[in-house]
Amino acid sequence: MTMDRIVEAYIGEYASGKSENAVNRALTLAKQGREVTLVDLDLVEPVYTLRPLISLLEEKGVHVIAWKTKETLGLGEAGSVLHPAMRWALKAPGDVILDIGYGAKGSAVLNLLEGIEDEENLRVFLVVNTLRPMTDSVEKIIEYLYETGPAHGLIANTHLGEKTTVSLMEAGLDMVKKVSAETGLPVVAMAVDERFRSDFPEERNDGIPLRFLHRYLPKGFW
Repeated sequence: MTMDRIVEAYIGEYASGKSENAVNRALTLAKQGREVTLVDLDLVEPVYTLRPLISLLEEKGVHVIAWKTKETLGLGEAGSVLHPAMRWALKAPGDVILDIGYGAKGSAVLNLLEGIEDEENLRVFLVVNTLRPMTDSVEKIIEYLYETGPAHGLIANTHLGEKTTVSLMEAGLDMVKKVSAETGLPVVAMAVDERFRSDFPEERNDGIPLRFLHRYLPKGFW
């Protein structure tokens, strides 16, 4: 296994924040001087995610593989076929971050990628917003996980847009911890809107890493 190479796939319910987590993760790695490719594997809503951000992301050093908005404008939720470059995304040098669209197939979409069976560095993370209807209880999260997985870890990302509070995020994390206890999957991180940075210590007592997110997706085309 090549330990230095990072290959991560982000799955989750609609509006769970998986795309924001994927974008921020890619940018964090790029800031570290790493070579990073971000892949838009949303085949459900083909114009609503990363495409409007391509120029911004590439200016910040992240290579993006995605259909261009003008190529799919008007499709809405009709879906799209896999871009040829996506199929070979794992052949890209350096790190690869995969943003997978919501839907019943979940991480099964990864089977469309060439070399996936040989990619030993792959880690699939379920991004959980406990305020979404399909993941608002421990039982529902586990059920969702079994339907869309498999996964290697959980990211607690409970938010309510501008109405988000620290107490809501902490309650969401507590629920994700219970899922971790029942499934054996680790809580990889707690994702937090960067405007709450001063409300959190540099290191948590529970040892769960914090990932502070800048909100890029509101700049997308909706």
